[in-house]
Amino acid sequence: MSTIHWTETNTPRSARWHSESSAPPPSRVVGADDRMKADAAHRLACEGTALLWQGDFHNARQLLHAMGRRIDRKPPRPGDGPADSFHLHRRARSHRARVLGRLLVLLEDDYRLHLRRAPDARQACTEAYGPPSGPTVVSLTELLGVIGAHQWRTKGVEVPALDARIHPHYGVFSPVRGEYVDLVAHAPLPAPAARRAGGRTAFDLGTGTGVLAAVLARRGIDHVVATDISPRALACARENVRRLHLTERIDIASPGLFPEGRADLVVCNPPWIPARPTSTVEQGVYDPGGSMLRDFLDGLAAHLEPGGEGWLVLSDLAEHLGLRTRAELLAGIKAAGLRVVDRTGTRPRHPRARDTADPLHAARTAEVTSLWRLAGT
Repeated sequence: MSTIHWTETNTPRSARWHSESSAPPPSRVVGADDRMKADAAHRLACEGTALLWQGDFHNARQLLHAMGRRIDRKPPRPGDGPADSFHLHRRARSHRARVLGRLLVLLEDDYRLHLRRAPDARQACTEAYGPPSGPTVVSLTELLGVIGAHQWRTKGVEVPALDARIHPHYGVFSPVRGEYVDLVAHAPLPAPAARRAGGRTAFDLGTGTGVLAAVLARRGIDHVVATDISPRALACARENVRRLHLTERIDIASPGLFPEGRADLVVCNPPWIPARPTSTVEQGVYDPGGSMLRDFLDGLAAHLEPGGEGWLVLSDLAEHLGLRTRAELLAGIKAAGLRVVDRTGTRPRHPRARDTADPLHAARTAEVTSLWRLAGT
Protein backbone atom coordinates (compact mmCIF):
# COMPACT_ATOMS: atom_id res chain seq x y z
CA MET A 1 0.00 0.00 0.00
CA SER A 2 1.37 3.43 -0.98
CA THR A 3 1.24 6.24 1.55
CA ILE A 4 1.19 9.99 1.05
CA HIS A 5 2.64 12.40 3.63
CA TRP A 6 2.01 16.10 4.29
CA THR A 7 2.08 18.67 7.07
CA GLU A 8 -1.06 20.33 8.38
CA THR A 9 -0.82 23.15 11.01
CA ASN A 10 2.75 22.01 11.77
CA THR A 11 1.56 18.44 12.38
CA PRO A 12 2.80 15.58 10.16
CA ARG A 13 -0.04 13.61 8.59
CA SER A 14 -0.32 10.64 6.28
CA ALA A 15 -2.99 8.64 4.47
CA ARG A 16 -3.33 5.86 1.98
CA TRP A 17 -2.65 6.91 -1.62
CA HIS A 18 -4.92 5.61 -4.38
CA SER A 19 -4.58 6.15 -8.13
CA GLU A 20 -6.56 4.28 -10.77
CA SER A 21 -3.86 5.17 -13.31
CA SER A 22 -1.16 3.71 -11.00
CA ALA A 23 0.50 7.09 -10.60
CA PRO A 24 3.06 7.03 -7.77
CA PRO A 25 2.35 9.13 -4.66
CA PRO A 26 3.75 12.65 -5.02
CA SER A 27 6.92 13.22 -3.04
CA ARG A 28 6.06 16.83 -2.20
CA VAL A 29 2.62 17.91 -0.97
CA VAL A 30 1.54 21.36 0.17
CA GLY A 31 -1.81 22.55 1.45
CA ALA A 32 -4.00 24.72 -0.77
CA ASP A 33 -7.27 26.56 -0.21
CA ASP A 34 -9.42 29.32 -1.68
CA ARG A 35 -6.51 31.78 -1.56
CA MET A 36 -4.53 29.76 -4.10
CA LYS A 37 -4.28 31.51 -7.49
CA ALA A 38 -4.48 29.54 -10.70
CA ASP A 39 -1.07 30.74 -11.94
CA ALA A 40 0.61 29.58 -8.75
CA ALA A 41 -1.25 26.28 -8.72
CA HIS A 42 -0.32 25.65 -12.35
CA ARG A 43 3.33 26.46 -11.74
CA LEU A 44 3.59 24.26 -8.65
CA ALA A 45 1.85 21.33 -10.35
CA CYS A 46 4.10 21.60 -13.41
CA GLU A 47 7.12 21.50 -11.07
CA GLY A 48 5.84 18.27 -9.52
CA THR A 49 4.31 19.64 -6.30
CA ALA A 50 0.92 18.25 -5.35
CA LEU A 51 -1.74 20.48 -3.80
CA LEU A 52 -3.93 18.97 -1.10
CA TRP A 53 -7.16 20.99 -1.22
CA GLN A 54 -8.58 22.28 2.06
CA GLY A 55 -11.00 24.95 0.84
CA ASP A 56 -14.38 25.10 -0.86
CA PHE A 57 -15.15 22.13 -3.15
CA HIS A 58 -16.67 24.24 -5.92
CA ASN A 59 -13.66 26.54 -5.85
CA ALA A 60 -11.44 23.49 -6.27
CA ARG A 61 -13.33 22.56 -9.43
CA GLN A 62 -12.97 26.11 -10.74
CA LEU A 63 -9.25 26.02 -10.00
CA LEU A 64 -8.97 22.75 -11.90
CA HIS A 65 -10.63 24.30 -14.95
CA ALA A 66 -8.36 27.34 -14.72
CA MET A 67 -5.28 25.14 -14.57
CA GLY A 68 -6.54 23.23 -17.59
CA ARG A 69 -6.93 26.45 -19.60
CA ARG A 70 -3.32 27.35 -18.84
CA ILE A 71 -2.12 23.96 -20.03
CA ASP A 72 -4.18 24.24 -23.23
CA ARG A 73 -2.57 27.55 -24.16
CA LYS A 74 0.32 25.53 -25.60
CA PRO A 75 -1.20 22.89 -27.89
CA PRO A 76 1.01 20.14 -29.32
CA ARG A 77 2.73 20.93 -32.58
CA PRO A 78 1.49 19.17 -35.74
CA GLY A 79 3.27 15.92 -36.41
CA ASP A 80 5.06 14.84 -39.55
CA GLY A 81 2.27 12.38 -40.28
CA PRO A 82 -0.88 10.89 -38.77
CA ALA A 83 0.99 8.51 -36.45
CA ASP A 84 3.36 11.25 -35.27
CA SER A 85 0.43 13.62 -34.67
CA PHE A 86 -1.35 10.91 -32.69
CA HIS A 87 1.66 10.26 -30.45
CA LEU A 88 2.19 14.00 -29.87
CA HIS A 89 -1.51 14.35 -29.02
CA ARG A 90 -1.33 11.45 -26.57
CA ARG A 91 1.83 12.89 -24.99
CA ALA A 92 0.09 16.25 -24.52
CA ARG A 93 -2.98 14.56 -23.01
CA SER A 94 -0.75 12.57 -20.66
CA HIS A 95 1.02 15.75 -19.54
CA ARG A 96 -2.33 17.45 -19.00
CA ALA A 97 -3.65 14.55 -16.92
CA ARG A 98 -0.43 14.39 -14.89
CA VAL A 99 -0.47 18.11 -14.04
CA LEU A 100 -4.19 18.26 -13.22
CA GLY A 101 -3.83 15.05 -11.23
CA ARG A 102 -1.70 16.92 -8.70
CA LEU A 103 -4.72 18.68 -7.22
CA LEU A 104 -5.69 16.28 -4.44
CA VAL A 105 -8.49 15.75 -1.92
CA LEU A 106 -8.66 13.72 1.28
CA LEU A 107 -11.41 11.14 1.71
CA GLU A 108 -12.00 10.38 5.38
CA ASP A 109 -12.27 6.82 6.67
CA ASP A 110 -15.90 6.60 5.50
CA TYR A 111 -15.16 8.30 2.12
CA ARG A 112 -16.62 11.56 3.41
CA LEU A 113 -15.24 14.86 2.08
CA HIS A 114 -14.80 17.44 4.84
CA LEU A 115 -14.84 20.39 2.45
CA ARG A 116 -17.33 23.22 2.18
CA ARG A 117 -20.10 22.55 -0.37
CA ALA A 118 -18.70 19.08 -1.03
CA PRO A 119 -21.06 16.43 -2.45
CA ASP A 120 -21.72 13.20 -0.63
CA ALA A 121 -19.31 10.90 -2.47
CA ARG A 122 -19.59 7.93 -0.13
CA GLN A 123 -21.79 5.75 -2.32
CA ALA A 124 -19.86 6.61 -5.49
CA CYS A 125 -16.53 5.79 -3.86
CA THR A 126 -17.81 2.55 -2.39
CA GLU A 127 -19.01 1.45 -5.83
CA ALA A 128 -15.66 2.30 -7.43
CA TYR A 129 -13.19 1.35 -4.69
CA GLY A 130 -15.04 -1.12 -2.48
CA PRO A 131 -15.53 -0.74 1.29
CA PRO A 132 -13.47 2.08 2.85
CA SER A 133 -10.22 1.12 4.55
CA GLY A 134 -9.07 4.31 6.26
CA PRO A 135 -8.37 7.87 5.11
CA THR A 136 -7.41 7.98 1.43
CA VAL A 137 -6.00 10.70 -0.80
CA VAL A 138 -7.01 10.77 -4.46
CA SER A 139 -6.73 13.32 -7.24
CA LEU A 140 -9.72 15.58 -7.72
CA THR A 141 -9.92 14.58 -11.39
CA GLU A 142 -10.24 10.93 -10.39
CA LEU A 143 -12.87 11.70 -7.77
CA LEU A 144 -14.92 13.68 -10.30
CA GLY A 145 -14.73 10.67 -12.62
CA VAL A 146 -15.93 8.41 -9.81
CA ILE A 147 -18.86 10.73 -9.07
CA GLY A 148 -19.74 10.99 -12.76
CA ALA A 149 -19.59 7.20 -13.12
CA HIS A 150 -22.01 6.82 -10.20
CA GLN A 151 -24.44 9.15 -11.95
CA TRP A 152 -24.18 7.15 -15.18
CA ARG A 153 -24.60 3.92 -13.22
CA THR A 154 -27.75 5.26 -11.58
CA LYS A 155 -29.25 6.79 -14.72
CA GLY A 156 -28.10 4.20 -17.25
CA VAL A 157 -27.54 4.52 -21.00
CA GLU A 158 -30.44 4.00 -23.37
CA VAL A 159 -29.71 1.24 -25.92
CA PRO A 160 -32.31 1.31 -28.72
CA ALA A 161 -31.31 -2.18 -29.90
CA LEU A 162 -32.47 -3.51 -26.51
CA ASP A 163 -35.26 -1.00 -25.90
CA ALA A 164 -33.75 -0.80 -22.42
CA ARG A 165 -31.05 0.91 -20.42
CA ILE A 166 -27.59 -0.45 -19.66
CA HIS A 167 -25.98 0.68 -16.41
CA PRO A 168 -22.18 0.99 -16.71
CA HIS A 169 -19.94 0.73 -13.64
CA TYR A 170 -16.87 2.82 -12.91
CA GLY A 171 -13.95 1.75 -15.09
CA VAL A 172 -16.16 -0.15 -17.56
CA PHE A 173 -16.52 1.14 -21.11
CA SER A 174 -19.99 2.61 -21.60
CA PRO A 175 -22.01 1.75 -24.76
CA VAL A 176 -22.44 5.40 -25.71
CA ARG A 177 -21.25 4.69 -29.27
CA GLY A 178 -24.32 2.88 -30.48
CA GLU A 179 -23.08 2.09 -33.98
CA TYR A 180 -21.17 -1.02 -32.89
CA VAL A 181 -24.21 -2.28 -30.96
CA ASP A 182 -26.41 -1.76 -34.02
CA LEU A 183 -24.00 -3.75 -36.20
CA VAL A 184 -24.36 -6.77 -33.90
CA ALA A 185 -28.10 -6.24 -33.68
CA HIS A 186 -28.61 -6.44 -37.46
CA ALA A 187 -25.95 -8.81 -38.84
CA PRO A 188 -27.40 -12.13 -40.12
CA LEU A 189 -26.95 -14.89 -37.56
CA PRO A 190 -24.96 -17.93 -38.73
CA ALA A 191 -26.85 -21.11 -39.57
CA PRO A 192 -24.70 -24.05 -38.40
CA ALA A 193 -24.63 -27.07 -40.69
CA ALA A 194 -25.82 -29.43 -37.97
CA ARG A 195 -28.40 -28.55 -35.34
CA ARG A 196 -27.72 -29.94 -31.91
CA ALA A 197 -29.74 -30.43 -28.78
CA GLY A 198 -29.47 -27.44 -26.51
CA GLY A 199 -29.95 -24.72 -29.11
CA ARG A 200 -27.64 -22.13 -30.60
CA THR A 201 -24.69 -20.85 -28.53
CA ALA A 202 -22.53 -17.73 -28.56
CA PHE A 203 -19.49 -16.34 -26.76
CA ASP A 204 -19.21 -12.59 -26.09
CA LEU A 205 -15.52 -11.89 -25.50
CA GLY A 206 -14.64 -8.72 -23.59
CA THR A 207 -18.27 -8.22 -22.64
CA GLY A 208 -17.80 -5.00 -20.63
CA THR A 209 -21.29 -3.94 -19.58
CA GLY A 210 -22.76 -7.09 -21.12
CA VAL A 211 -24.59 -5.10 -23.79
CA LEU A 212 -23.66 -7.34 -26.75
CA ALA A 213 -24.43 -10.52 -24.81
CA ALA A 214 -27.87 -9.07 -24.08
CA VAL A 215 -28.40 -8.16 -27.75
CA LEU A 216 -27.51 -11.70 -28.82
CA ALA A 217 -29.87 -13.23 -26.24
CA ARG A 218 -32.68 -10.92 -27.32
CA ARG A 219 -32.02 -11.98 -30.94
CA GLY A 220 -32.74 -15.59 -30.07
CA ILE A 221 -29.36 -17.10 -29.16
CA ASP A 222 -30.25 -19.78 -26.64
CA HIS A 223 -27.09 -19.67 -24.53
CA VAL A 224 -24.49 -16.88 -24.34
CA VAL A 225 -21.27 -17.08 -22.35
CA ALA A 226 -19.79 -13.63 -21.63
CA THR A 227 -16.15 -13.15 -20.66
CA ASP A 228 -13.87 -10.31 -19.66
CA ILE A 229 -10.46 -9.97 -18.02
CA SER A 230 -11.76 -7.23 -15.70
CA PRO A 231 -13.55 -8.23 -12.47
CA ARG A 232 -15.28 -4.83 -12.55
CA ALA A 233 -16.67 -5.58 -16.00
CA LEU A 234 -17.86 -9.04 -14.97
CA ALA A 235 -19.68 -7.58 -11.95
CA CYS A 236 -21.21 -4.91 -14.19
CA ALA A 237 -22.34 -7.46 -16.78
CA ARG A 238 -23.91 -9.66 -14.08
CA GLU A 239 -25.92 -6.72 -12.76
CA ASN A 240 -27.15 -5.72 -16.22
CA VAL A 241 -28.07 -9.30 -17.10
CA ARG A 242 -30.15 -9.47 -13.92
CA ARG A 243 -31.82 -6.14 -14.69
CA LEU A 244 -32.76 -7.41 -18.16
CA HIS A 245 -34.05 -10.75 -16.79
CA LEU A 246 -31.65 -12.74 -18.98
CA THR A 247 -29.88 -14.80 -16.32
CA GLU A 248 -31.30 -18.06 -17.73
CA ARG A 249 -29.73 -17.38 -21.13
CA ILE A 250 -26.47 -15.58 -20.29
CA ASP A 251 -23.66 -16.96 -18.15
CA ILE A 252 -20.88 -14.66 -16.93
CA ALA A 253 -17.62 -16.63 -16.92
CA SER A 254 -14.48 -16.29 -14.81
CA PRO A 255 -11.89 -13.68 -15.87
CA GLY A 256 -10.31 -14.54 -19.22
CA LEU A 257 -10.78 -14.22 -22.98
CA PHE A 258 -12.13 -17.52 -24.37
CA PRO A 259 -14.30 -19.80 -22.22
CA GLU A 260 -14.02 -23.56 -22.58
CA GLY A 261 -15.68 -25.28 -25.50
CA ARG A 262 -17.01 -24.12 -28.85
CA ALA A 263 -19.87 -21.90 -29.99
CA ASP A 264 -21.90 -21.23 -33.12
CA LEU A 265 -21.04 -17.55 -32.84
CA VAL A 266 -18.10 -15.79 -31.19
CA VAL A 267 -18.34 -12.00 -30.94
CA CYS A 268 -15.46 -9.71 -30.00
CA ASN A 269 -15.26 -5.92 -29.90
CA PRO A 270 -11.60 -5.45 -28.89
CA PRO A 271 -9.92 -2.11 -28.15
CA TRP A 272 -9.54 -0.34 -31.46
CA ILE A 273 -6.24 1.51 -31.04
CA PRO A 274 -2.90 -0.27 -30.45
CA ALA A 275 -1.51 2.14 -27.86
CA ARG A 276 -1.03 2.27 -24.10
CA PRO A 277 -4.07 3.31 -22.02
CA THR A 278 -3.51 5.97 -19.37
CA SER A 279 -6.55 5.15 -17.22
CA THR A 280 -8.82 2.23 -16.41
CA VAL A 281 -11.67 3.30 -18.66
CA GLU A 282 -9.25 3.78 -21.60
CA GLN A 283 -8.61 0.04 -21.60
CA GLY A 284 -11.78 -0.27 -23.65
CA VAL A 285 -10.21 1.81 -26.43
CA TYR A 286 -6.43 1.38 -26.18
CA ASP A 287 -4.53 -1.92 -26.14
CA PRO A 288 -0.69 -1.99 -26.46
CA GLY A 289 0.26 -3.88 -29.60
CA GLY A 290 -3.35 -4.87 -30.25
CA SER A 291 -2.88 -7.97 -28.09
CA MET A 292 -6.58 -8.71 -27.59
CA LEU A 293 -7.27 -8.49 -31.33
CA ARG A 294 -4.38 -10.87 -32.01
CA ASP A 295 -5.45 -13.32 -29.29
CA PHE A 296 -9.03 -13.32 -30.59
CA LEU A 297 -7.96 -14.11 -34.14
CA ASP A 298 -5.44 -16.77 -33.10
CA GLY A 299 -7.91 -18.59 -30.85
CA LEU A 300 -11.10 -18.22 -32.87
CA ALA A 301 -10.93 -21.27 -35.17
CA ALA A 302 -10.46 -23.64 -32.22
CA HIS A 303 -13.62 -22.29 -30.54
CA LEU A 304 -16.05 -22.38 -33.48
CA GLU A 305 -18.60 -25.12 -34.07
CA PRO A 306 -18.84 -26.43 -37.65
CA GLY A 307 -20.57 -23.76 -39.72
CA GLY A 308 -20.02 -21.18 -36.99
CA GLU A 309 -18.79 -17.61 -37.37
CA GLY A 310 -16.67 -15.13 -35.49
CA TRP A 311 -17.80 -11.52 -35.52
CA LEU A 312 -15.00 -8.99 -35.17
CA VAL A 313 -16.32 -5.50 -34.47
CA LEU A 314 -13.48 -3.09 -35.20
CA SER A 315 -13.01 0.57 -36.10
CA ASP A 316 -10.44 1.43 -38.77
CA LEU A 317 -9.39 4.57 -36.86
CA ALA A 318 -5.99 2.97 -36.18
CA GLU A 319 -5.49 2.63 -39.93
CA HIS A 320 -6.20 6.32 -40.55
CA LEU A 321 -3.80 7.19 -37.71
CA GLY A 322 -1.02 5.10 -39.26
CA LEU A 323 -0.93 2.69 -36.30
CA ARG A 324 -2.09 -0.41 -38.19
CA THR A 325 -2.65 -1.18 -41.87
CA ARG A 326 -5.52 -3.03 -43.50
CA ALA A 327 -2.94 -5.42 -44.97
CA GLU A 328 -1.72 -6.28 -41.44
CA LEU A 329 -5.27 -7.01 -40.32
CA LEU A 330 -5.99 -9.23 -43.31
CA ALA A 331 -2.68 -11.02 -42.86
CA GLY A 332 -3.56 -11.71 -39.21
CA ILE A 333 -6.93 -13.14 -40.29
CA LYS A 334 -5.30 -15.40 -42.88
CA ALA A 335 -2.51 -16.54 -40.54
CA ALA A 336 -5.14 -17.61 -37.99
CA GLY A 337 -6.72 -19.99 -40.54
CA LEU A 338 -9.74 -17.75 -41.09
CA ARG A 339 -11.53 -16.28 -44.08
CA VAL A 340 -13.76 -13.22 -44.43
CA VAL A 341 -17.39 -14.17 -45.12
CA ASP A 342 -18.62 -10.58 -45.27
CA ARG A 343 -18.01 -7.12 -43.86
CA THR A 344 -20.57 -4.46 -42.94
CA GLY A 345 -19.48 -0.93 -42.06
CA THR A 346 -21.02 2.19 -40.58
CA ARG A 347 -19.92 5.76 -40.01
CA PRO A 348 -19.56 7.13 -36.46
CA ARG A 349 -22.40 9.20 -35.02
CA HIS A 350 -20.64 10.54 -31.91
CA PRO A 351 -20.03 14.32 -31.57
CA ARG A 352 -16.21 14.07 -31.74
CA ALA A 353 -16.48 12.99 -35.38
CA ARG A 354 -17.81 16.51 -36.12
CA ASP A 355 -15.40 18.42 -33.89
CA THR A 356 -13.13 20.33 -36.27
CA ALA A 357 -11.00 21.52 -33.34
CA ASP A 358 -10.00 17.93 -32.54
CA PRO A 359 -6.34 17.38 -33.58
CA LEU A 360 -7.38 13.96 -34.90
CA HIS A 361 -10.40 15.31 -36.80
CA ALA A 362 -9.23 14.15 -40.25
CA ALA A 363 -8.84 10.56 -39.07
CA ARG A 364 -12.13 10.60 -37.16
CA THR A 365 -13.98 11.95 -40.20
CA ALA A 366 -12.73 9.03 -42.31
CA GLU A 367 -13.41 6.40 -39.63
CA VAL A 368 -15.60 3.39 -40.40
CA THR A 369 -16.62 0.81 -37.80
CA SER A 370 -17.03 -2.64 -39.35
CA LEU A 371 -18.42 -6.01 -38.39
CA TRP A 372 -16.19 -8.65 -39.98
CA ARG A 373 -17.87 -12.04 -40.34
CA LEU A 374 -15.12 -14.65 -40.10
CA ALA A 375 -15.15 -18.42 -40.58
CA GLY A 376 -12.60 -21.20 -40.67
CA THR A 377 -10.87 -21.95 -43.95
